Order: sequence, then C-alpha cells, then structure tokens
Amino acid sequence: MSNTTWDALEKRLDNIKKPIKTLHLCDDTDVRDRYLAAKREVEQADAYLAGLAKDAEDRALVEQQAKKAKADLASAQKAYDAHTIVLRFQALERQQLKDLMDKHTPSEQDEANGFDWDEETFPPALIAAASLDGITEEAAARYRKSWIPSDALDLWNAAWSVQNTRRTDLGKG
Repeated sequence: MSNTTWDALEKRLDNIKKPIKTLHLCDDTDVRDRYLAAKREVEQADAYLAGLAKDAEDRALVEQQAKKAKADLASAQKAYDAHTIVLRFQALERQQLKDLMDKHTPSEQDEANGFDWDEETFPPALIAAASLDGITEEAAARYRKSWIPSDALDLWNAAWSVQNTRRTDLGKG
C-alpha cells in the first residue's frame, strides 16, 4: 500500500465521528400514546395499500383512509414533539471511559452483583460525561432516584449503550 493510499485512509479514520444516541422523554403519556397509535395506523394503512390490487374497487376509499391517517399522524407528531425532551449522548474515547471506570471502582457487593464499577456513582458520572446537553452528575443521580424505574433505566441505557455501539464489520477477507 502506498503512502498516498494510507494517508487518505488515515485521514478518513481520523475523521470518523463518535456515535450518538438519543433518549426521547415525553412528559404527557396521553400525547405519547396518541402519537404511537397514529404511527401504527399509518403503518397498517400503508401495508394494506401495498397489498391491494391497483384496480381494486375500494382502492379510492382505502387511499382516502390512508391520507386521513397520515394527517392524524402529522397532528399527533406535532403534539408529541411539543411535549418531548430529547437528550443526546455521545460515545467517549476508550481511555476516557477507562479513566471514568477507574474512578468508580466497585465495592465487594458491586462485584458480587456482577458490576465492574460502583453501581451508585458510576452511572451518574457516565451519564454526565456522555451527555451532549450538559447533564450534571448531580442531576443524573437525582433522575435515577426520582424517575420511574423504566425511565431511569432508559437514561442509563442511552449513556451506556452508545459506549458499546459497534461501527465495524469483520468481513470474510
């Protein structure tokens, strides 16, 4: 491989962006449910239309229903967006993650529970370090304690899973 080829590859490798994950948190469950139902309705209408013969007698009616479903989805999407907070998390560099883990070593109980870090202090520290929105460790710890369990788990999963995003493919030679 020539130096020119390597230089071009190296430039591309050096410019690969770190993965980002988002967490969408809707503050109104009715709005979220309405949005998800409207989304399903459009998916079902589109699937039904796709399987319908071009010359089917009721095609015009089905197309009209699909059009209404899409209008309903647009309205539900607007309401959902207005009630949704989007949090963004970015993968840390390998050494940065290792250093963070080293600062939050597990207790004997954490190790017995299968953790490689302090289960109380590491998650808020990682959430804060990975946050592109400026979440502090204090806020992350508070959310993990005060949010309902599923939302608190999703907050952790957004920050942790982006650290494990795979961008490689080990092809067959």
